[in-house]
Amino acid sequence: MTPRTLLALGAAVLVGSASALTTGGATGSGADTAAAAETVHDAAPVHVSASELRRVDSIELDAEALVLRDGRRTVVESSMRDSDLTVTLLDRLLGTPTRTRTAEGDGGACFPAGTTSTWGGALRVAALLTDARAGNAVEVRVLRDSVRSRLGDDIELTGPHGIQVGDDIADEIADAPRSERVSYGSDDSRAWQLLLDQGWGDTHAEDDRDARSEQDERRDADAADRHGADGDDGDDGDRNGDGDGNGTNGVSALTNDTTVTVIGSPMPVHAQRTC
Repeated sequence: MTPRTLLALGAAVLVGSASALTTGGATGSGADTAAAAETVHDAAPVHVSASELRRVDSIELDAEALVLRDGRRTVVESSMRDSDLTVTLLDRLLGTPTRTRTAEGDGGACFPAGTTSTWGGALRVAALLTDARAGNAVEVRVLRDSVRSRLGDDIELTGPHGIQVGDDIADEIADAPRSERVSYGSDDSRAWQLLLDQGWGDTHAEDDRDARSEQDERRDADAADRHGADGDDGDDGDRNGDGDGNGTNGVSALTNDTTVTVIGSPMPVHAQRTC
């Protein structure tokens, strides 16, 4: 892969949105290890017994949750709006991860404060100090097709529709509308981001629209008058997103050529807004 393609993929993995995944900082221990998740939510407690966790054989990353399964049976669904539950369940299932902590801006101007936990180089969860704009308290990246449990068993890691790291998704890319895929690189070194399942509707979008200034409204009206009903449509950015620069958010796959290398959520496609 060319340096340009690698740079584009790196940006999609580590940034993805204004609520970027935090991977910088020094490896923590002691108190750092105990402080896996910074955000506390007032949610009904979820009780999962040790025997139930021992039967988990797969983890599926959906748009807004991690789903732990025993065969086709759902053992527990952990909302990505709840960092405590998500990290605690994975600690119990997979054992102690490698953890790093970052202060705001440590990883770059758009990087929030948080704690990142990585299990076996296969599953990475960033617990954010402050919930992201979309509402998520964690960001998740699946980096391999399986991970070892604390008991030494292999647990499959998948995205929606059973897609895993290492799968060839050429057909899915070809069939997807342009609004759900992004191409990086060039013909001789192509990579893709493909939206697998939509989620994380921008709850602030309506507020943003209401907050637009009268000057912006007049500018849009003037532009419409200049182009006319039958003239040039102007900026076509809305075709590939939600119309306000956020793109379409959810769980996405990143590829090298057409082979999946990362599955992550939130990871919007065609996002243009910067932090």
